Amino acid sequence: MASPPLSRNTPAALGDRALDNLSYIRETMERATAFTGVPGWGGVAMGVTALAAAALAARQPTARGWLAVWLAEAVVAFLIGAWSLGRKSLAVQGSGLTRPARRFLLSFAPPLLVGAVLTLALWQAGQASLLPGTWLLLYGTGVVTGGAFSVRAVPLMGSALMLIGAVVLAWPAWGNLGMAMGFGAVQIGFGVFIARRHGG
Repeated sequence: MASPPLSRNTPAALGDRALDNLSYIRETMERATAFTGVPGWGGVAMGVTALAAAALAARQPTARGWLAVWLAEAVVAFLIGAWSLGRKSLAVQGSGLTRPARRFLLSFAPPLLVGAVLTLALWQAGQASLLPGTWLLLYGTGVVTGGAFSVRAVPLMGSALMLIGAVVLAWPAWGNLGMAMGFGAVQIGFGVFIARRHGG
């Protein structure tokens, strides 16, 4: 049986469909790169609690009291981050973590685990003054590595944290102020930017 003759408009119709498909692919890729698993408003909340912790820690008469305040803040920040990450993923895909969120967590976790080990080692060695710089450097490293799969603002935030950490490691007397700047001000500033530009 002979094939039906092709319409004179067939090449134009195929070309239009191809252009539509390319436009759809391009828009999908742009949306994917514009979204980040990092929760902006969660970062703002974490920054606010960090500023409160810095103020409270500065009033502690002993290094043990200072450490207790910041360890409590780490737990609070973790809970805020986990909740806001899950909430953002739920809003995007309805259940579970989005792929960007999973990638961020997998890259972010190792530096935090190293930080926990070094915290114990430095405390036992009587080097508590090195903790703020160490924490900022490792947290910043985690944000940079996690941000490799995210929007540009995320690794930039990590780089800012690492820079503050390096300064504080060189001048340990600025430790609590550096923590307020890094975990507080930097997270609030970048959190607002991410929330407004990249999906909350």
